[in-house]
Amino acid sequence: MKVVIAHNRYVSTQPSGENTVVDTESRLLTEAGVEVVDFQRSSDEIPTLPRGEKLLLPISPMYARRAQRELTALLRAHRPDVLHLHNPYPLLSPWVIRTAHAHGVPVVQTVHNFRHVCVSGVYFRDGHECRDCLGRRFALPAIRHSCYRGSRAQSVIMATTLAAHRGTWRSVERFLPISPVIAEHLQAYGIPADRITVKPNAVPDPGRHDQTGEGFVYVGRLVPEKGVTLLLDAWRRYPDGALGTLRIIGDGPLRDLVATVAAERTDVTFLGQLPSEGVRAAMRKSAAVVMPSTWNEPYGLVAVEALANARPVVVTRCGFLPYLVGDGKAGWVTEPTVEALADALGRAYKEAPTLTAAARERYETAFTPRVVIDQLIGIYREVSAAGVS
Repeated sequence: MKVVIAHNRYVSTQPSGENTVVDTESRLLTEAGVEVVDFQRSSDEIPTLPRGEKLLLPISPMYARRAQRELTALLRAHRPDVLHLHNPYPLLSPWVIRTAHAHGVPVVQTVHNFRHVCVSGVYFRDGHECRDCLGRRFALPAIRHSCYRGSRAQSVIMATTLAAHRGTWRSVERFLPISPVIAEHLQAYGIPADRITVKPNAVPDPGRHDQTGEGFVYVGRLVPEKGVTLLLDAWRRYPDGALGTLRIIGDGPLRDLVATVAAERTDVTFLGQLPSEGVRAAMRKSAAVVMPSTWNEPYGLVAVEALANARPVVVTRCGFLPYLVGDGKAGWVTEPTVEALADALGRAYKEAPTLTAAARERYETAFTPRVVIDQLIGIYREVSAAGVS
């Protein structure tokens, strides 16, 4: 079995669960005997692109010429059984699906977000859930609100891309949403149920340990929908030091806010962005992990990593998060309000040491690599046997 993994990597200056999933999955597939052929570009390349390619960058989400040329050469050289697409924007474009089909290669896509409909991919705008573009042939509300990177011009490009590639997306042989939340989104988009298979993301086993921890840790992008402001507001309901230490790992637009609070309080430590080893160490140093999302969270890889490290998780009742912690068996589920989260943090501070075994058990029964990779290889075989539809 030979598989092309196609992915436009997100910038390295911000944590990316998708990048982590692609790297982990590629390694696990290789270990399982699958020949993995990488076809990846990175948004880190954009500042150093040749002048001619930079001039074409605005239309690359619609049609990335260089990517199609390079993919064509790769397909001819390797003759893969399947192309597995993750994120195509902005340097690959959905056109890679057409290129693969032109060479008789079926396509599966892991769907990490809602970008088939929503230009920002999150169904979240101005501090609240937003589905204004759902069901529209053209995402005019996204342009009106400058939803893509805060730019009306870039929102026009992305909205046009989504409209133009509606047929392209519907030609994909199999969609692999990472949770039922995204599966429902795909069905609302018009994808038949028989082309959708829910496949959760796996996390490599970091091994058991007996380290005790204190306080809490947040890991993720510092953006409104991830609930950073909510967490800080809830944390400030307690006197300095009452809940131990709050460690914050990540980067993003709310970095200055986090740094300001960390300077004001002795119990908040801002660690910035850390490599995976640093994140693992911080999780084990903490008694619990916090995922205070305020949007319809489609998965929650950080929560799974916490469970793997025997750390219970405080989650909001948003999207797939309650399922990850077994509806409270391996953590605490709370409403996404300051009062509710503050109460949950207080309970977690007292109860976290009693839930370490439950957290690890949740990981072992639902999210180990062997279960997920066996499912993925089975999908590859099924799609390859059926061929291009």
